[in-house]
Amino acid sequence: MAIDLKAVEQLAADQTSLKAAAGLAKPSRWSGVGASHDAALVWGECAGSGANPYRVMADLRDMGNKCTCPSRKFPCKHVLALFWLHAEAIVPFPAAETPAWVSEWLGRRRSGGTSPKPAVAVEKDVQAARLAEPEPVEDAAAVARRQAATAKRAEDTERAILDALDALEQWVSDQLRLGLAGFVDEVTIRCRRIGARLVDGKAAALAGHVDELPGRLLALPTGDRVRGATVELARLVLLARAFRADPRDPEVRRAVASAESREMLLGDTTNVPRITAAWEVLAEQVRTRRDGLVSQTTWLLNLSETGPRFAMLLDFFPASVGRRGSAFTPGEQFRGEFVFYPARMPLRAVLVQREAARADGPLLDWPVPATPLDEALTTPLLAEPWATERPLLLPSGRIGFDRSGASWWLPGDGAIMLPIAGEAAGLIAGVELTRTAALWSGNRLAMLAAYTPWGRVGHG
Repeated sequence: MAIDLKAVEQLAADQTSLKAAAGLAKPSRWSGVGASHDAALVWGECAGSGANPYRVMADLRDMGNKCTCPSRKFPCKHVLALFWLHAEAIVPFPAAETPAWVSEWLGRRRSGGTSPKPAVAVEKDVQAARLAEPEPVEDAAAVARRQAATAKRAEDTERAILDALDALEQWVSDQLRLGLAGFVDEVTIRCRRIGARLVDGKAAALAGHVDELPGRLLALPTGDRVRGATVELARLVLLARAFRADPRDPEVRRAVASAESREMLLGDTTNVPRITAAWEVLAEQVRTRRDGLVSQTTWLLNLSETGPRFAMLLDFFPASVGRRGSAFTPGEQFRGEFVFYPARMPLRAVLVQREAARADGPLLDWPVPATPLDEALTTPLLAEPWATERPLLLPSGRIGFDRSGASWWLPGDGAIMLPIAGEAAGLIAGVELTRTAALWSGNRLAMLAAYTPWGRVGHG
């Protein structure tokens, strides 16, 4: 029996649990890992903060699971990590006799220790029970207590986030007071400190943004880093103020705390855009984060006339598992249905279903940019000023170089020249670009792909 990482993601209560599980999916954290002879049961002991490890067990036949930790989340991060270990074969699960503590749990699940019934029989039993007994009516007082506890947890979480944002704004003020030149010199150490405070304050997504700030800043030319630091710190303050203004805004909350689960997104039939269209895979970006996770970002271009022009698929996995394969190939076109996370300008999405890639016939042309370039540059960043980059479709142009050797994108009409991040080399730097897809950070372009009179070229 097997489980893959997609199933692990679907089991997770939220992105915070999934991120915590990734940190636990390491051989050094586990002992006594094993599986039953029929491979249906898996178990292991995960080192925690106490003297005794947590005992974790799962039944792969129906994904039932149990952990001895006190977490109120189900499944907890230890169970998710056990599934992760099994899905990625990070550690071997040797066949062994089932430990007594696993057998006891299994016996309680089976209501008497009998072997599991076939799925059809179980379904019949459930149907018979429903016909024989009326649905129990839950005590109103119990419902009220549960709702009050849920509201109290939400209130405590929001208070913790607001306290963390207070600490963040004070930290930003301290960096400005001490001088941005010194901040640039010590950016990694200083960001690590406030990042830990944000994690403690349940602002995990914002902590990830801060963790990646040093990499973005040090990638800039030396003379541009102080200006870049000003922009980065301003984005943090804007995001903190936006959260205070409307803590329930899904887009802002996603940027500060955590993203909605895949199940919540797919189950919302009224508030989320569902788009079925023809798409082209532009590029894939794989980056190793400082928290030990690898982010795998796939950028897609909508070739149809309706819906968001771009889609971004974002996935995470632990760096310890090495490079993972991709389900997409840059340049391929296919028809698929996407569900987009709620946002002012929807971008991040989840793939619901896709048809096979187009194997015959001519490829569809990229659309003509419908928005003037100056408006296309400013509108997304005004709608989401804390975003580090947004995709952009450029009209006809080419790449040129100034006297220092820096590369620039030059439009055909000569109206606006845009600096390019990194170096532009190869075919993309020597021909007319009839269409270009790039990421705009507010001051630089990162090229994704382009079309020339002779065909498609990718960057890098």
